Amino acid sequence: MAEKQADSAKQAENLRQKLNQWGRQYYVLDQPTVEDAVYDQTYRQLQDLEKKHPEVITADSPTQRVGDQILSGFEKVSHETPMLSLGDVFSKQELQDFIDRLHENVGEKVPFNCELKIDGLAISLTYEDGVFVKGSTRGNGTIGEDITQNLKTINAIPLRLSEPVSVEVRGECYMPKSSFVHLNEYREEQGLPVFANPRNAAAGSLRQLNSKVTAARNLSTFIYYLMEPEKFGVTSQSQALKKMRDWGFKTNIDSRLATNMDEVDHYIDDYQDKRDQLEYDIDGIVLKADPFTVQQELGNTVKVPRWAIAYKFPPDEQETVVRNIEWTVGRTGVITPTAVMDPVLLAGSTVSRASLHNPDYMLEKDIRVLDTVKLHKAGDIIPEISEVVLDKRPNDSKEYEIPTTCPECGAELVHLDDEVALRCVNPKCPSLLKESVIHFASRNAMDIRGLGKRIIQQMFELDLITDVADLYSLTKDDLLKLDKIKDKSANNLLEAIDASRQNSVEHLLFGLGIRHVGAKAARILAQHFGNLDAIRDASAADIEEIDSMGGVIAESIVKYFATDEVAELITELKKQNVNMNYLGKTVSQVEQQAQESEFNGQTVVLTGTLDTLTRADAKKWLQDHGAKVTGSVSKKTSLLIAGHDAGSKLTKAQELGTQVMDEAQFTKKMEAER
Repeated sequence: MAEKQADSAKQAENLRQKLNQWGRQYYVLDQPTVEDAVYDQTYRQLQDLEKKHPEVITADSPTQRVGDQILSGFEKVSHETPMLSLGDVFSKQELQDFIDRLHENVGEKVPFNCELKIDGLAISLTYEDGVFVKGSTRGNGTIGEDITQNLKTINAIPLRLSEPVSVEVRGECYMPKSSFVHLNEYREEQGLPVFANPRNAAAGSLRQLNSKVTAARNLSTFIYYLMEPEKFGVTSQSQALKKMRDWGFKTNIDSRLATNMDEVDHYIDDYQDKRDQLEYDIDGIVLKADPFTVQQELGNTVKVPRWAIAYKFPPDEQETVVRNIEWTVGRTGVITPTAVMDPVLLAGSTVSRASLHNPDYMLEKDIRVLDTVKLHKAGDIIPEISEVVLDKRPNDSKEYEIPTTCPECGAELVHLDDEVALRCVNPKCPSLLKESVIHFASRNAMDIRGLGKRIIQQMFELDLITDVADLYSLTKDDLLKLDKIKDKSANNLLEAIDASRQNSVEHLLFGLGIRHVGAKAARILAQHFGNLDAIRDASAADIEEIDSMGGVIAESIVKYFATDEVAELITELKKQNVNMNYLGKTVSQVEQQAQESEFNGQTVVLTGTLDTLTRADAKKWLQDHGAKVTGSVSKKTSLLIAGHDAGSKLTKAQELGTQVMDEAQFTKKMEAER
């Protein structure tokens, strides 16, 4: 039996080696060496073998890239070394000034590594003994999010390196242009909103709670930064790129060493011309002092390194004519102007509309109907009018008159003292009501799956609803009146609406759309007061006593609940059996729970794969019970909770004599404290 198992393990290892090699040649080197059919056949062999002998499955198996995990949320990750952003320059003269300043500070001329500035999302990848163990977003540079499961689905990220090194590398995750086009075509066919650009699409794909969605998005990466290069005998950025490429990472081969501004200038011009031909978006080039001794000597400011700079390409700019200005009403009543223009091709796409943001913005730029304007994409993404071409303004041009009444309901608009926006404050405004229902049904609010903007629009057009409370009176016959809603989808939507009645009250509080009350503030309020009636009856002073609740939020809540319309709405929601209570533990209960827990005051590390818990749930439970959860084992660690494949953290804990608890022991303790 043991011999047969060993044979299976050896066979699986041979298949994995083949598939990993072919995958690297295809996804990293862009040099496929076998036909797709050969790869597919070998992949199926490995799948069949692992199905028969699950004990031979390893973390670096290509079969483990398929996203089968549904996440409940993303665990926060602390970056021990901050992930800094780069300073920007927008002219070649500014770039020359940077080079001169760097040479002056160093006291000698140094070579620079020129790299393309990929328009994607910064990521960090951590490997232990050559195996990929953690991946995270940049976040705010200090705190990011653990997106390991989603990053595992990206073929350009090796699950095992060519050497058993323990290392952290950083780079950019992006969506290829072809993938972006296919994704938006699919979303249009499904009646879903399209993504504005590949960067947004990549960011949205990486933050999917269902990693199967990420897997289907065909993302890729370029790795460009090596942490602690001295450990590997690497002395320069150009060497680091080669070393990381040798390990199996995809690095951008279009980097180039330059020794003077003429060579940098040539690199910029070369790739500005090639920009549209690349399979990925770039918005400039990055210049880095190549020797690591220079980087260490110059160091960093709080926000940016002194040894690197990003040169941003000048935006593509076109002239066009403003034909009309349309005004739309948002969820909070803000009236937003949009310029409707003659279509022009701009940075690879046809543009005919641009937001004018607010009346002050329009007046400052003095934009009028029939004006010729210069149009560009801010950050190569958002269409924006930079200026009016006054020489081409018609002689009979008149200043644009800002509306004084709502374009939807005719109510008088208000301009609050502390805002630049115009607002419609009529609670019965059709646009305001539609937007409020869209917000109410959104994921962080009542999370009514299947109730999107298009369906809500139809509901209003057919007079099926007038506010959020009406959702709970809808019948199947009502839903079948909607376009493209059939028997099954009607039942699913009714079930989703009904399920939302049982949400904890913070979802309702956020869904009501009270100004300045976001999802986090709603949870804090619900946890403190316990139910909606207590929140409604609280004074501004009561609310301000809560940590993180300032006067603006307090006044907004009190003002909201003081209106007759809101009182009627809450009464109707109660009649529809919508839950008004906080279903979690209150602040006092959590504090009492923490004081009584054996985990209170302990420093805990979670490692390995847990079967019955998600890492995020385990961490939250520990924190609720007074523990401090950290990411690495040290002398200060009092407890390690180890799941499957615990790896080096378990070894280190055992060496330090740290208490170790497996998942079964941990869950037993959890049960005992309930």
